[in-house]
Amino acid sequence: MIDAFASVGARVFDVSVTDIEQLPVDGLQRPGEQIDTLRRRIARDLQDGERNRHSVIIRPRSTTALIIQLDDFSPEEAAKIEPYSFMTLLTSPGNGQVWIAVSDGPKDPDESRPAKTPEEKALRNQQKQVAKDFRTRVRRGAGADHSASGATRIAGSLNFKGKYAPAFPRVEITRANAGSVTTMAALEQAGLLAPREQPKPPASSAPQKPQQRPAGGRYWPDYQQVLSGAPKKQDGTPDRSKADYFFSKYAYERGWTVDEIAAKLPEVSERARERIAKKDLGYCQVVAQNAEKYEQQRRDSRPVFKSTARPG
Repeated sequence: MIDAFASVGARVFDVSVTDIEQLPVDGLQRPGEQIDTLRRRIARDLQDGERNRHSVIIRPRSTTALIIQLDDFSPEEAAKIEPYSFMTLLTSPGNGQVWIAVSDGPKDPDESRPAKTPEEKALRNQQKQVAKDFRTRVRRGAGADHSASGATRIAGSLNFKGKYAPAFPRVEITRANAGSVTTMAALEQAGLLAPREQPKPPASSAPQKPQQRPAGGRYWPDYQQVLSGAPKKQDGTPDRSKADYFFSKYAYERGWTVDEIAAKLPEVSERARERIAKKDLGYCQVVAQNAEKYEQQRRDSRPVFKSTARPG
């Protein structure tokens, strides 16, 4: 299994160990473990896990391809997706996973070292969101479990869950095609890439409810409302770049920081997600900074009125 993940670019793994109740075991979690270290330790991990009824779980991380876990498939369902995959697992009787790697999709950020600046942290958050959205589209297109975490019990280990006791199934690889990657176009042509979910416009007949405002006073503007009020382009559609700017401006006025706004934009703006997918990773940060700059200039230009009241 480690070789299969390595063949599509995985060099770092989050390793976790859970008990029979699927709760993390204190002291046995190892995030960001290098592949060579994992190779040296995995035999002992499996021996200890089987003795203590602990599940050994790994989450692969690759910065050269987007690795996607498709979960909850029968062998018959998995066979339909296998031409686009590099590995198929059987995790319990009649139930398994298919793993695919997309060479030209959005990439997970490189977290081999800590982010040094707020800008770098914001960019990583944007990359994570875009990668998450793309994984969701593939899972929807394939009919897989939308909530899959991207982590799996390692092949050769027992799947320790209470519902399987006392006959715990052993996780096994049923098919491997090392190094096999696919593309966004191939997934779309095969019907495995669902379209982006479009936000539903509010029903015109229903009265609009005011946005709930938390006690602290900070709340996000309604992006769809901002988009509908944005200046129109020549074709009559809203200017999405200006909508992003005005959203950022209103958010800054309400107390959100530049980094918080830059991290939020990919969640609400399709335009932002498109720019990030095209490797324009600084788009959201620049939009948020421009909003901050405008607001500060506006504040600095306010006239200062001196009191003319006479002392009593």
